[in-house]
Amino acid sequence: MTSLGGAEMVDWNLAVATATRLVRPGPEVSRDEARAVVAELRKHAKSSEGHVRSFTRMGTEDTHDTPVLVVDRAGWVRANVAGFREVLKPLLEKMQDRRGGGPGGAVLGAVGGKVTGVELGMLLSFLASRVLGQYETFAPATRELPAGANGGGRLLLVAPNIVHVERELDVDPHDFRLWVCLHEETHRTQFSSVPWLRDHLEGEIQAFLSETDVDPMTVLERIREAAQSLAGGRSDGAEYEDGRTGAADGGRSFVEIVQTPAQREILARLTAVMSLLEGHADYVMDGVGPDVVPSVTEIREKFKERRRRGAGRLDQALRKLLGLDAKLRQYRDGERFVRAVVDEVGMDGFNRVWTSPNTLPTKAEIAKPADWVARMHHRAD
Repeated sequence: MTSLGGAEMVDWNLAVATATRLVRPGPEVSRDEARAVVAELRKHAKSSEGHVRSFTRMGTEDTHDTPVLVVDRAGWVRANVAGFREVLKPLLEKMQDRRGGGPGGAVLGAVGGKVTGVELGMLLSFLASRVLGQYETFAPATRELPAGANGGGRLLLVAPNIVHVERELDVDPHDFRLWVCLHEETHRTQFSSVPWLRDHLEGEIQAFLSETDVDPMTVLERIREAAQSLAGGRSDGAEYEDGRTGAADGGRSFVEIVQTPAQREILARLTAVMSLLEGHADYVMDGVGPDVVPSVTEIREKFKERRRRGAGRLDQALRKLLGLDAKLRQYRDGERFVRAVVDEVGMDGFNRVWTSPNTLPTKAEIAKPADWVARMHHRAD
């Protein structure tokens, strides 16, 4: 019992082992082809830096504190587990303290940690074959995966996924690789040029996590209700915002259903920020594209169609369950916001958004860019 008392709430090593065992193999490439892809992605990541900074007119801060890593699917899994472990540490310590006082808490913790580790590994195995690139904002350095010495994060490019998608879309591979790098480099530019952005996001995330119920019975009850809602088991005649009635929460993802009201308020702010960041990256990659990516129009049309339809029924169901459909809406809504603001007040006028947390758009302003323009530039509709 004493030895089990030190068990973590999540068995992180088991999560990595599960994900790497279950993740699908990448596309077949020869050793020489793999080396060429890695070299080209590194070259494009470097050249993208100048293109993005010139187009966005954002700062000239040094980005050497944010290394670019070209990884395989297993490398992406290890990086994300390290990131999860860092971000969730305060919450898990809180839950560990709460659990330790109960009868049999140590045994339950050991068993629960392994169950959670397997579940997290299964989720990561699903995502590991879909992510093309990722700027890791909260990235602790490891021996295999270096990160910025001063909290600068790291930029990941998942080589097998990029090759898989360029083949699936039947587009020019060299253009596609540069196009992806432009999007991811925009994220690196956002965080390296806006010093307060990382701390702001971390504060919001920790506020979200601090509202999490740590009583296991409360969590289990909420999960049970969420499962019933997703299965259509509830028919309490709840009214939707547009006046329709039906099963409560039927239109929301599992992730949304298990939240408290306070968490939903925080999530609304986080959603607005993430819509801004993702939409800005999409706007930049398409804005820079015509000058440096000859086939950008073809790539964009095919990629948007791929996003819209998903890979099949199972993929669509999992995207809905995990809230990934909301992620796709962030790209669309955020890009529309950025385009509307830049058209109205120019790039320098748009860049006021990076002044402070108070100048970030609200969720309502993402949907109605004119309201943000009026607030920041004192204009009436």
